[in-house]
Amino acid sequence: MTAPLFSVRGACKSFRIPGKRPLKAVSNFSLEVPAGDFVSIIGPTGCGKTTLLHLLGGFFPPEKGLVLYKGEPVAGPGPERTVIFQEHGLFPWKTVLGNVEFPIKARGAEAGERRAAAQKYIDMVRLGGFEHSYPRQLSGGMKQRAGIARALASQPEAVLMDEPFASLDSITRDLMQEEILKLWQELGKTFILVTHHIDEAIFMSRRVAVMSARPGTVKEIVEIDLPGPRRQEVKTHKRFAELRQRLTLSLREEVAKIPEAEAARAEAAEGDL
Repeated sequence: MTAPLFSVRGACKSFRIPGKRPLKAVSNFSLEVPAGDFVSIIGPTGCGKTTLLHLLGGFFPPEKGLVLYKGEPVAGPGPERTVIFQEHGLFPWKTVLGNVEFPIKARGAEAGERRAAAQKYIDMVRLGGFEHSYPRQLSGGMKQRAGIARALASQPEAVLMDEPFASLDSITRDLMQEEILKLWQELGKTFILVTHHIDEAIFMSRRVAVMSARPGTVKEIVEIDLPGPRRQEVKTHKRFAELRQRLTLSLREEVAKIPEAEAARAEAAEGDL
């Protein structure tokens, strides 16, 4: 049997808040993600979803347990595991082309080679014609696509996404969901998506992991057995409605366990990382 790309085994992580007891974000969290999989993570506010993504990205180690990549402990960030955050993170002083060239240049590629490679990723996210535009000249969806192109230009094996469409309007969000799915199918990369949107998780994933109320652990993993290819029309499918109902009920059970004030404190503490 092929070893999983990611393997999280009993991971625990807490954070210290001045004047308060340590806040335990995740506890005894275990999850395996095979190469080429698309997994979405959903859970109540403050349950440790972003903490989990940071553990996978290598931004900090677990206090207990293991976070493995290809069977080896994750010791820090690496180009094979790129992270796409809510904010696009583009350099405002660089054009779209300059932004996408940046990770290619970091690999030591010559000017001609990196320009050709960058153009490939720009075309892949349908930004051809905007190569010489600056971020301030782009719409929100275009900025996010440019950020995705730059992330892919680092040639990662795994793409970790933390609410990447949160700031987009609903139509642009739908289009971006389809674009990411198309890229996943074309590139064969492993995608892990943290999202608050149940419909988004169902639409984009092969599997959805539901996290418990804080401290977060895996409550259940739901296989998404929808017909393909995935288009927005699949959201009207009977099976989609059944999956939405199951995940909604599962998530509501966990949300009900967290008082509103406690959820806000947990989310604020996690956001300060």
